[in-house]
Amino acid sequence: MFLRTKNTVVRLLAMVGLVLVAGGVLVAQQVHYNFMPGTNFSQYHTYMWVDIPSNVHPNQIVSQEIKEAVNNTLAGKGLTLSTSGTADLYVGYQCSVDQERQWNAWGGGRLMGGMGSATSSTISNGTLVVDFYDPTSKQLIWTGNAAQTLNPSGNQQKDMQKLNKAVAKLLQNYPPKQK
Repeated sequence: MFLRTKNTVVRLLAMVGLVLVAGGVLVAQQVHYNFMPGTNFSQYHTYMWVDIPSNVHPNQIVSQEIKEAVNNTLAGKGLTLSTSGTADLYVGYQCSVDQERQWNAWGGGRLMGGMGSATSSTISNGTLVVDFYDPTSKQLIWTGNAAQTLNPSGNQQKDMQKLNKAVAKLLQNYPPKQK
């Protein structure tokens, strides 16, 4: 009902807990979104969180930080978090961290005897996906994702501010402007 492809789910959160807890937060992210054409987004006033099956969530602290950032942004858009068990909109999230090796090489060329050096480092690239579902049809009506290199600062308050900023940018196009 609230499923992504098996391959996407398998990649989710391979290391997100460690990276985000260490303070890695999306800094200058690439944001993309899509929505179901013809959806009347003005009918959605309340929302509740749902778990996406087969999605491995980060630890409780990081999960709560992500939800808090989304809650703050949605409250600013006039939506109310429902705790009654019913809502106009279901919200779920997924996140993942992929590791990438970066090589830096330099050398002396012919003049310096052809000697050179190379170093490598590991870069963590994080993706946060937020999905909105219509509870009646159980259909995905809006999805957005933010992807970026994670850069932990070691300061939890500063990293939470970065997360809030990233989520605000991610949800900037919700509700979408339809023509």
